[in-house]
Amino acid sequence: VQLQASGGGLVQAGGSLRLSCAASGSIFHIWRMGWYRQAPGEQRTLVADITTGDTTNYADSVKGRFTISRDHTRNTVFLQMDSLKPEDTAVYYCHLDEFGIGPEYWGQGTLVTVSS
Repeated sequence: VQLQASGGGLVQAGGSLRLSCAASGSIFHIWRMGWYRQAPGEQRTLVADITTGDTTNYADSVKGRFTISRDHTRNTVFLQMDSLKPEDTAVYYCHLDEFGIGPEYWGQGTLVTVSS
């Protein structure tokens, strides 16, 4: 299974970015897809995820600003990020959990930089 992420970049505070992640390969089932992020010197943490039934989950720090969505036909997940803040600066990693108990897969990471 491969996860190809795109959409990162540099944006000013208050701006928007949209991340995409497409899953390919021998995928039997997708229980959950989502995004984690890791800032320098910090642990990787969940940003948002969405289940096969379209149940969403967000970190408190992004609620009301970020929206996760999923195209089931293309095994693709999107993260619309609005009202970006400098503290959103991090490498964002796409994540896929096939059955809720693994196996799990990670994308290569895409850098989001928000300038003040």
